[in-house]
Amino acid sequence: MKNALSCICTKKFWLELLIMTFGVFLTAICVYYFLVPSKLIIGTISGLSIVLSELSQTLFGISLPVSTLILVINVILLILAYFLIGKEFGVKTVYTALLLGPMTRLLEKAMPYPELIDFLYGPGSGKTSLMGDVWFDLCCFVLILSFTQAMLFRINCSTGGLDILAKIVNKYLHFDIGKSVTVAGTIICLTAFAINPFDKVVVGLIGTWINGLVIDYFTAGMNNRKRVCIVSKDYERIRQYIVNDLTRGCTLYEVIGGYTNEKSIELESLLTKTEFSALMEYISNNNINAFITAGNVSEVYGLWAQNKKKAKLHADQR
Repeated sequence: MKNALSCICTKKFWLELLIMTFGVFLTAICVYYFLVPSKLIIGTISGLSIVLSELSQTLFGISLPVSTLILVINVILLILAYFLIGKEFGVKTVYTALLLGPMTRLLEKAMPYPELIDFLYGPGSGKTSLMGDVWFDLCCFVLILSFTQAMLFRINCSTGGLDILAKIVNKYLHFDIGKSVTVAGTIICLTAFAINPFDKVVVGLIGTWINGLVIDYFTAGMNNRKRVCIVSKDYERIRQYIVNDLTRGCTLYEVIGGYTNEKSIELESLLTKTEFSALMEYISNNNINAFITAGNVSEVYGLWAQNKKKAKLHADQR
């Protein structure tokens, strides 16, 4: 109980809650305004819900709301997430997944897409979707949803549904998260043959593939770090700044210049873009002579983030 209360009182908890709520809102907009009107079946649980809604109407004469089907399917998948992926991911995804259905339902009631289409294009325009073209609907859906998925994956969360399946594939088969989304999505996308013509299914498959590529792009961009290598006689001043001011670790190597044959010390560190800018400003302002190279690193594992937290905690205690 004390652990839960201490967690709720942290800035990190409320920031992540805000990110999750905003992510669900964007996802609901994508589903209701781009997917539902055009009847595009991208490889998502929302797409599967559209298929089931159409089939229930055709076979049984019962129109099941897409929002209700999203909620039911997500409850089943959330149980899998809790046991197969982890408690933190499961608990966070419970919040986002259970909120997605009601959020979609709210959009259905507050601003139905037929009314929005009439508002944008005028009554009797003949437009059947928000963008008026299946490819534009696809592009808008994929770009917004992929950004949302990458943002939520970064805080160990998801919107539920397909993301849960993708995370399971990612964890146990060690695929990139984008490829995991593509694999799981393709299977779901094929169910669209039950309600859509061949050409629309192909569009959905292309959208699913692009979705995986864009997720990898956004994920790499959000996780980018700078590997900085510095050769300087003032390496000790630079080391002190990195360790004490940036609270990052660094590694020192003894190197020999190929041209001068002189021994020097090379300092290497992994920094965020903001930290890299601060380091470059420090070196410039203090007139430190240095040879610097920097490259992008898309993924970092291990103690990198934990060391930052420990160093910050130690500094606060002092």
